Amino acid sequence: MQGSDLQADLDLLIDAARESGRIASGYANANPEVWNKPDGAGPVTEADLAVNRMLEAELQAARHDYGWLSEETPPNNERINRDRTFIIDPIDGTRSFIEGSNTWAHSLAIAEKGRIVAGVVFLPLRNKLYTAAYGLGATLNATPISPSYASNLDASEILAAKPTMDAKHWKNVPKFNRSHRPSLAYRLSLVADGSFDGMLTLRPTWEWDVAAGTIILEEAGATVSDKSGNPLRYNNQDPRLAGVVAGNAKLHEQVTQALR
Repeated sequence: MQGSDLQADLDLLIDAARESGRIASGYANANPEVWNKPDGAGPVTEADLAVNRMLEAELQAARHDYGWLSEETPPNNERINRDRTFIIDPIDGTRSFIEGSNTWAHSLAIAEKGRIVAGVVFLPLRNKLYTAAYGLGATLNATPISPSYASNLDASEILAAKPTMDAKHWKNVPKFNRSHRPSLAYRLSLVADGSFDGMLTLRPTWEWDVAAGTIILEEAGATVSDKSGNPLRYNNQDPRLAGVVAGNAKLHEQVTQALR
């Protein structure tokens, strides 16, 4: 894909993310209707569905030849044969949204032949717009970002859920300072902008949670992989990844080597 095409796709995602924020913000702190998905897949609100309807209509109308993968759209494996595919989480951090927090995000990305080439993470209630496209760099509110230079895992600030620290996952449990944010897209972005030194999640991870954050990290200069250190590949028939580890190159290596 040429740079001009990438910029056009990124601009499309930015506009769609801002409109998503406008829609979702209208439901925030307004007791939206909530349903529980089957098989313990978590809650979904009328805001998630409203944002998804808009995104599916607008993005597919703009790029009719792109595939579609969204948390809130029934699976359609036709996308597997498309060169480019939208990978969308209408609201990442739905539980946070329901609780009235401001740390939920819209996560919008485009995959090309398995690699993320453009992505946007937007937190409307925090006025944070993270953007990136392949070869074009990563920004927060139009300002270039880069990861931290931390090189000592035990002294670093890492975003991770508490179960991640179970000894069964580690050769020796590290002593880093652990923090948490409910949105995976936001966690990845906070590593990309240097607010935290790294992040990891060891559970099977839905592509839509981390697709946009992946390109933001890569274009910021960080390293991101699955929990075994393998590159992340997207638009899989089963859209789940084997965990995610992210940080600057040195810290990323220390984390993957410390894991069992």
